[in-house]
Amino acid sequence: MGHCRCPALTPRHFRRPHHPQPGRSRHLRPLRRPRPRRRPHSRLRRNQRLLGSTRRRTRQVLHVIVPDLRGIGRSSRPVGGYDKKNQAADIRAVVTALGYDRASVVSHDIGIMVAYAYAAIYPDKVERLVIMDAPIPGIAPWDDIIKDHRLWHFSFWGPDEDRLAAGRERIYLDRIWDDFSGDPRQPDEATRAFYAAQYAQPGAMHAGFEHFKAFAQDATDNQAFARTKLTMPVLAVGGEKSIGATEAVIMRNVATNVREAVVPGSGHWLMEENPIYTVALIRDFLKDPSAATPTP
Repeated sequence: MGHCRCPALTPRHFRRPHHPQPGRSRHLRPLRRPRPRRRPHSRLRRNQRLLGSTRRRTRQVLHVIVPDLRGIGRSSRPVGGYDKKNQAADIRAVVTALGYDRASVVSHDIGIMVAYAYAAIYPDKVERLVIMDAPIPGIAPWDDIIKDHRLWHFSFWGPDEDRLAAGRERIYLDRIWDDFSGDPRQPDEATRAFYAAQYAQPGAMHAGFEHFKAFAQDATDNQAFARTKLTMPVLAVGGEKSIGATEAVIMRNVATNVREAVVPGSGHWLMEENPIYTVALIRDFLKDPSAATPTP
Protein backbone atom coordinates (compact mmCIF):
# COMPACT_ATOMS: atom_id res chain seq x y z
CA MET A 1 0.00 0.00 0.00
CA GLY A 2 0.94 3.58 -0.33
CA HIS A 3 1.90 4.84 -3.75
CA CYS A 4 2.81 8.43 -2.83
CA ARG A 5 6.06 9.66 -4.30
CA CYS A 6 6.20 12.69 -2.06
CA PRO A 7 7.99 14.11 0.99
CA ALA A 8 6.80 13.24 4.47
CA LEU A 9 4.84 15.90 6.33
CA THR A 10 7.05 18.31 8.18
CA PRO A 11 6.24 19.94 11.53
CA ARG A 12 5.09 23.11 9.76
CA HIS A 13 2.05 21.22 8.44
CA PHE A 14 1.03 20.34 11.97
CA ARG A 15 1.31 23.95 13.07
CA ARG A 16 -0.83 25.30 10.23
CA PRO A 17 -4.36 23.94 10.55
CA HIS A 18 -5.75 26.02 7.66
CA HIS A 19 -5.02 25.32 4.02
CA PRO A 20 -5.65 28.53 2.07
CA GLN A 21 -7.08 28.41 -1.44
CA PRO A 22 -8.12 31.34 -3.62
CA GLY A 23 -10.99 33.05 -1.85
CA ARG A 24 -11.38 30.42 0.87
CA SER A 25 -9.58 28.34 3.48
CA ARG A 26 -9.82 24.71 4.48
CA HIS A 27 -9.39 23.63 8.10
CA LEU A 28 -7.33 20.45 8.60
CA ARG A 29 -6.44 18.18 11.51
CA PRO A 30 -3.36 16.07 10.71
CA LEU A 31 -2.87 13.18 13.15
CA ARG A 32 0.21 11.22 12.23
CA ARG A 33 2.56 10.19 9.46
CA PRO A 34 3.12 7.46 7.14
CA ARG A 35 0.36 7.09 4.49
CA PRO A 36 -2.35 9.60 3.65
CA ARG A 37 -5.98 8.76 4.32
CA ARG A 38 -8.45 11.46 3.41
CA ARG A 39 -11.55 11.55 5.57
CA PRO A 40 -14.17 13.98 4.34
CA HIS A 41 -16.53 14.28 7.28
CA SER A 42 -20.26 14.57 7.48
CA ARG A 43 -22.38 17.63 8.16
CA LEU A 44 -23.16 16.89 11.79
CA ARG A 45 -20.22 14.82 12.96
CA ARG A 46 -17.32 17.19 12.94
CA ASN A 47 -13.65 16.69 13.44
CA GLN A 48 -12.62 17.69 16.90
CA ARG A 49 -14.83 15.36 18.93
CA LEU A 50 -13.89 12.35 16.80
CA LEU A 51 -10.15 12.77 16.56
CA GLY A 52 -9.29 11.46 20.01
CA SER A 53 -10.84 8.06 19.27
CA THR A 54 -9.41 7.90 15.75
CA ARG A 55 -5.98 9.01 16.94
CA ARG A 56 -5.73 6.28 19.56
CA ARG A 57 -6.78 3.51 17.20
CA THR A 58 -4.89 4.50 14.04
CA ARG A 59 -1.73 6.17 15.25
CA GLN A 60 0.43 3.06 14.79
CA VAL A 61 -0.78 2.51 11.23
CA LEU A 62 -2.00 5.49 9.29
CA HIS A 63 -1.45 9.14 8.62
CA VAL A 64 -4.93 10.63 8.86
CA ILE A 65 -5.86 14.13 7.72
CA VAL A 66 -9.42 15.25 8.44
CA PRO A 67 -10.62 18.29 6.45
CA ASP A 68 -13.64 20.36 7.31
CA LEU A 69 -15.73 20.52 4.14
CA ARG A 70 -16.55 23.82 2.49
CA GLY A 71 -18.64 25.96 4.84
CA ILE A 72 -18.31 23.53 7.75
CA GLY A 73 -16.46 23.89 11.06
CA ARG A 74 -13.50 26.21 10.71
CA SER A 75 -13.35 26.13 6.91
CA SER A 76 -14.42 29.29 5.12
CA ARG A 77 -18.03 29.82 4.02
CA PRO A 78 -18.03 30.96 0.40
CA VAL A 79 -21.28 32.04 -1.22
CA GLY A 80 -21.46 29.08 -3.62
CA GLY A 81 -19.70 25.99 -4.85
CA TYR A 82 -21.38 23.46 -2.54
CA ASP A 83 -22.04 20.88 -5.25
CA LYS A 84 -20.01 17.78 -4.48
CA LYS A 85 -18.16 17.80 -7.80
CA ASN A 86 -16.72 21.19 -6.88
CA GLN A 87 -15.96 20.07 -3.34
CA ALA A 88 -14.05 17.10 -4.74
CA ALA A 89 -11.77 19.66 -6.36
CA ASP A 90 -11.41 21.29 -2.91
CA ILE A 91 -10.22 17.98 -1.47
CA ARG A 92 -7.87 17.36 -4.39
CA ALA A 93 -6.28 20.76 -3.78
CA VAL A 94 -5.70 19.82 -0.14
CA VAL A 95 -4.12 16.47 -1.05
CA THR A 96 -1.69 17.97 -3.55
CA ALA A 97 -0.89 20.98 -1.35
CA LEU A 98 0.26 18.54 1.35
CA GLY A 99 2.61 16.91 -1.15
CA TYR A 100 0.60 13.77 -1.88
CA ASP A 101 -0.80 12.25 -5.03
CA ARG A 102 -2.64 9.00 -4.18
CA ALA A 103 -4.58 8.34 -0.99
CA SER A 104 -7.30 6.21 0.54
CA VAL A 105 -10.53 8.09 1.21
CA VAL A 106 -12.77 7.45 4.25
CA SER A 107 -16.12 9.23 4.47
CA HIS A 108 -19.44 9.44 6.30
CA ASP A 109 -22.80 11.14 5.67
CA ILE A 110 -22.52 14.07 3.22
CA GLY A 111 -18.82 13.31 3.16
CA ILE A 112 -19.57 10.17 1.11
CA MET A 113 -21.10 12.34 -1.62
CA VAL A 114 -17.87 14.33 -1.87
CA ALA A 115 -15.83 11.12 -1.65
CA TYR A 116 -17.77 9.48 -4.47
CA ALA A 117 -17.30 12.53 -6.69
CA TYR A 118 -13.59 12.55 -5.81
CA ALA A 119 -13.19 8.88 -6.71
CA ALA A 120 -15.14 9.32 -9.94
CA ILE A 121 -13.14 12.35 -11.07
CA TYR A 122 -9.73 11.12 -9.86
CA PRO A 123 -10.01 7.31 -9.98
CA ASP A 124 -6.28 6.77 -10.41
CA LYS A 125 -5.61 8.86 -7.28
CA VAL A 126 -7.71 6.73 -4.90
CA GLU A 127 -6.19 3.56 -3.44
CA ARG A 128 -9.27 2.48 -1.47
CA LEU A 129 -12.61 4.06 -0.71
CA VAL A 130 -14.68 3.76 2.47
CA ILE A 131 -18.32 4.91 2.25
CA MET A 132 -20.36 5.05 5.48
CA ASP A 133 -24.10 5.37 6.06
CA ALA A 134 -25.68 7.78 3.60
CA PRO A 135 -27.39 7.71 0.22
CA ILE A 136 -25.89 9.25 -2.92
CA PRO A 137 -28.06 11.72 -4.85
CA GLY A 138 -29.26 10.29 -8.13
CA ILE A 139 -28.02 6.75 -7.45
CA ALA A 140 -30.65 4.08 -6.79
CA PRO A 141 -32.45 3.67 -4.49
CA TRP A 142 -32.17 7.45 -3.93
CA ASP A 143 -35.74 8.14 -5.06
CA ASP A 144 -37.11 5.60 -2.59
CA ILE A 145 -34.85 6.66 0.29
CA ILE A 146 -35.85 10.32 0.14
CA LYS A 147 -39.52 9.39 0.59
CA ASP A 148 -38.72 8.83 4.27
CA HIS A 149 -40.40 11.76 6.05
CA ARG A 150 -37.47 12.02 8.45
CA LEU A 151 -35.39 13.38 5.56
CA TRP A 152 -37.47 16.56 5.20
CA HIS A 153 -34.34 18.53 6.03
CA PHE A 154 -32.94 17.66 2.58
CA SER A 155 -35.36 20.28 1.24
CA PHE A 156 -34.99 22.73 4.14
CA TRP A 157 -32.96 25.61 2.70
CA GLY A 158 -33.55 29.21 1.71
CA PRO A 159 -33.79 32.64 3.35
CA ASP A 160 -36.91 31.84 5.37
CA GLU A 161 -35.38 28.57 6.55
CA ASP A 162 -32.31 30.52 7.69
CA ARG A 163 -34.59 32.75 9.76
CA LEU A 164 -36.54 29.84 11.20
CA ALA A 165 -33.34 28.11 12.36
CA ALA A 166 -31.67 31.24 13.77
CA GLY A 167 -31.42 30.91 17.54
CA ARG A 168 -32.98 27.43 17.35
CA GLU A 169 -29.92 25.52 16.19
CA ARG A 170 -30.03 23.06 19.09
CA ILE A 171 -33.68 22.19 18.40
CA TYR A 172 -32.91 21.54 14.74
CA LEU A 173 -29.84 19.44 15.49
CA ASP A 174 -31.48 17.45 18.30
CA ARG A 175 -34.22 16.43 15.91
CA ILE A 176 -31.65 15.02 13.46
CA TRP A 177 -29.55 13.36 16.15
CA ASP A 178 -32.59 11.76 17.79
CA ASP A 179 -34.27 10.56 14.60
CA PHE A 180 -31.18 8.84 13.21
CA SER A 181 -29.58 7.40 16.34
CA GLY A 182 -29.90 3.76 17.32
CA ASP A 183 -28.96 4.72 20.88
CA PRO A 184 -30.85 7.68 22.40
CA ARG A 185 -27.81 8.44 24.58
CA GLN A 186 -25.70 9.23 21.51
CA PRO A 187 -24.39 11.69 20.66
CA ASP A 188 -23.86 12.61 24.29
CA GLU A 189 -24.75 15.97 25.83
CA ALA A 190 -21.23 17.39 25.64
CA THR A 191 -21.02 16.60 21.93
CA ARG A 192 -24.45 18.09 21.23
CA ALA A 193 -23.63 21.27 23.11
CA PHE A 194 -20.34 21.63 21.27
CA TYR A 195 -21.86 21.34 17.80
CA ALA A 196 -24.89 23.47 18.63
CA ALA A 197 -22.47 26.24 19.60
CA GLN A 198 -20.54 25.77 16.35
CA TYR A 199 -23.71 26.02 14.27
CA ALA A 200 -24.87 29.10 16.17
CA GLN A 201 -21.98 31.05 14.66
CA PRO A 202 -22.92 33.57 11.93
CA GLY A 203 -23.47 31.90 8.58
CA ALA A 204 -22.88 28.36 9.83
CA MET A 205 -26.42 27.02 9.42
CA HIS A 206 -26.80 28.72 6.04
CA ALA A 207 -23.61 27.07 4.80
CA GLY A 208 -24.85 23.72 6.04
CA PHE A 209 -28.14 24.18 4.18
CA GLU A 210 -26.19 24.93 1.00
CA HIS A 211 -24.97 21.31 0.96
CA PHE A 212 -28.60 20.16 0.72
CA LYS A 213 -29.51 22.82 -1.83
CA ALA A 214 -26.89 21.34 -4.18
CA PHE A 215 -28.45 17.84 -4.18
CA ALA A 216 -30.29 18.35 -7.49
CA GLN A 217 -27.05 19.26 -9.25
CA ASP A 218 -25.28 16.43 -7.43
CA ALA A 219 -27.84 13.94 -8.76
CA THR A 220 -27.20 15.07 -12.33
CA ASP A 221 -23.43 14.87 -11.86
CA ASN A 222 -23.58 11.46 -10.17
CA GLN A 223 -25.69 9.94 -12.93
CA ALA A 224 -23.01 11.04 -15.38
CA PHE A 225 -20.24 9.66 -13.16
CA ALA A 226 -22.08 6.32 -12.86
CA ARG A 227 -21.62 5.61 -16.57
CA THR A 228 -18.08 4.58 -15.68
CA LYS A 229 -17.95 2.31 -12.64
CA LEU A 230 -15.27 2.71 -9.98
CA THR A 231 -12.72 -0.11 -9.96
CA MET A 232 -10.79 0.61 -6.76
CA PRO A 233 -11.70 -1.48 -3.66
CA VAL A 234 -14.72 -0.03 -1.86
CA LEU A 235 -15.91 -0.73 1.69
CA ALA A 236 -19.63 0.13 2.05
CA VAL A 237 -20.64 0.43 5.71
CA GLY A 238 -24.12 0.93 7.14
CA GLY A 239 -25.46 1.08 10.67
CA GLU A 240 -27.70 -1.87 11.57
CA LYS A 241 -30.46 0.50 12.68
CA SER A 242 -29.87 2.89 9.82
CA ILE A 243 -29.09 2.31 6.14
CA GLY A 244 -27.58 -1.12 6.85
CA ALA A 245 -26.81 -3.36 3.86
CA THR A 246 -28.42 -0.86 1.48
CA GLU A 247 -25.13 1.07 1.52
CA ALA A 248 -23.55 -1.80 -0.40
CA VAL A 249 -26.52 -1.91 -2.80
CA ILE A 250 -25.93 1.76 -3.60
CA MET A 251 -22.21 1.30 -4.17
CA ARG A 252 -22.63 -1.77 -6.36
CA ASN A 253 -24.55 0.48 -8.74
CA VAL A 254 -21.42 2.60 -9.23
CA ALA A 255 -18.48 0.30 -8.39
CA THR A 256 -17.28 -3.17 -9.34
CA ASN A 257 -15.30 -4.17 -6.23
CA VAL A 258 -17.51 -3.60 -3.18
CA ARG A 259 -17.13 -5.14 0.28
CA GLU A 260 -20.20 -4.95 2.53
CA ALA A 261 -20.24 -4.33 6.29
CA VAL A 262 -22.95 -3.54 8.85
CA VAL A 263 -22.14 -2.01 12.25
CA PRO A 264 -24.20 -3.92 14.86
CA GLY A 265 -26.56 -1.98 17.09
CA SER A 266 -25.69 1.35 15.52
CA GLY A 267 -27.86 3.98 13.95
CA HIS A 268 -26.44 6.63 11.65
CA TRP A 269 -23.84 8.03 14.07
CA LEU A 270 -21.38 5.14 13.73
CA MET A 271 -18.41 6.81 15.38
CA GLU A 272 -20.43 7.84 18.40
CA GLU A 273 -22.53 4.70 18.76
CA ASN A 274 -19.99 1.95 18.03
CA PRO A 275 -16.57 3.56 17.47
CA ILE A 276 -14.42 0.51 18.29
CA TYR A 277 -16.18 -1.73 15.76
CA THR A 278 -16.29 1.02 13.11
CA VAL A 279 -12.62 1.94 13.39
CA ALA A 280 -11.66 -1.74 13.28
CA LEU A 281 -13.61 -2.17 10.04
CA ILE A 282 -11.83 0.78 8.47
CA ARG A 283 -8.38 -0.18 9.73
CA ASP A 284 -8.68 -3.80 8.63
CA PHE A 285 -9.91 -2.82 5.17
CA LEU A 286 -7.09 -0.33 4.65
CA LYS A 287 -4.50 -2.89 5.80
CA ASP A 288 -5.91 -5.91 3.94
CA PRO A 289 -3.46 -6.84 1.14
CA SER A 290 -6.24 -8.61 -0.74
CA ALA A 291 -7.95 -5.25 -1.21
CA ALA A 292 -4.91 -3.54 -2.65
CA THR A 293 -5.16 -1.45 -5.81
CA PRO A 294 -2.37 -2.25 -8.28
CA THR A 295 0.16 0.53 -8.72
CA PRO A 296 -0.33 2.17 -12.12
